[in-house]
Amino acid sequence: MAFADYQNEIYLNGLGGVLPSFPMDFAGLEAKARAALPPSVWSYVAGGAGDEHTQRANVAAFARWGLIPRMFVGAAQRDLTVELFGMTLPSPVFLAPVGVIGLCAQDGHGDLATARAAARTGVPMVASTLSVDPLETVADELGDVPGFFQLYTPTDRALAESLVHRAESAGYRGIVVTLDTWITGWRPRDLSAANFPQLRGHCLANYFTDPVFRAALPRPPEEDPPSAVLRWTQVFGNPLTWQDLDWLRSLTDLPLIVKGICHPEDARRARDGGVDAIYCSNHGGRQANGGLPALNALPAVVEAADGLPVLFDSGVRSGADIVKALALGATAVGIGRPYAYGCALGGTDGIVHVLRALLAEADLIMAVDGYPRVDDLVPEALQAL
Repeated sequence: MAFADYQNEIYLNGLGGVLPSFPMDFAGLEAKARAALPPSVWSYVAGGAGDEHTQRANVAAFARWGLIPRMFVGAAQRDLTVELFGMTLPSPVFLAPVGVIGLCAQDGHGDLATARAAARTGVPMVASTLSVDPLETVADELGDVPGFFQLYTPTDRALAESLVHRAESAGYRGIVVTLDTWITGWRPRDLSAANFPQLRGHCLANYFTDPVFRAALPRPPEEDPPSAVLRWTQVFGNPLTWQDLDWLRSLTDLPLIVKGICHPEDARRARDGGVDAIYCSNHGGRQANGGLPALNALPAVVEAADGLPVLFDSGVRSGADIVKALALGATAVGIGRPYAYGCALGGTDGIVHVLRALLAEADLIMAVDGYPRVDDLVPEALQAL
């Protein structure tokens, strides 16, 4: 079934008086999610760094590009499959890591809801280190759909190795090392509420269940949560340098993806250092204000990657955004806040709706504008506005 068929399903349901259960656009998702989430969770998920200029710029950057329509193409059938690490994926979309997705679901288990949505749609999930449920439990819900484990590299190398080896054993298909979050950016929304979820013991299941982490505690986390949280603050952030890349590469034979790359020289050095993919992202504008939109960095990063896959996220709000990021060279495009809002509204069903809607729009744009394959989306298909 083509992704575009989701609109036919909606219209046919409408003949029987059945309207969509969830909003059809990002603005609607955002508004309803704000009403559904506790203020502390809302501020953490929706907020960004500083005055959120970079967060807004990420979104606005997509509006500066237009796809050039091509006619007489006969795009009745579209092929949105992509190849990644020897796998054929049904679409070029993945669920980007969201550290508090567990708190977004009404039942408090958003990591599991996300994994179940991945299983239902075939869209891969990148599971965050910061989760409500242990990484093994999340992996169990993925079924045959690929999952990747996102590592916030701790200062304790033994703990880092333990987390990576657990991810290997659980069946994850790659390790995504986030480089830009060893320290928390200046986030006025969270500061105004004096709220940082992890300091309250939220989303730390992967640490509290880890044998290396537990061995360093005077008592088990379930008996002494404050001591466990204190230990977490001591080991969480590791300001990695290029000297650490060989060690990271030695931890696993799984594909190694480095996240947060926005400079072509960094992409080149990472490629030469043996990584398997580059992940171009500025953390959705959550970590540093005043920077370039991630989309602006993407073409030069793709060129410097010199054939390595380039994953991308930051500012993606629509199917049109997905198409434009692909045309600028992304191998696969990550969805963040839209699915977090879908999770808030309907758990697994809400996330599935968001993914199907985004993919339907992307598929329909490719149909109408005459781009039947992802490979047809090249930089020359775009024009700067």
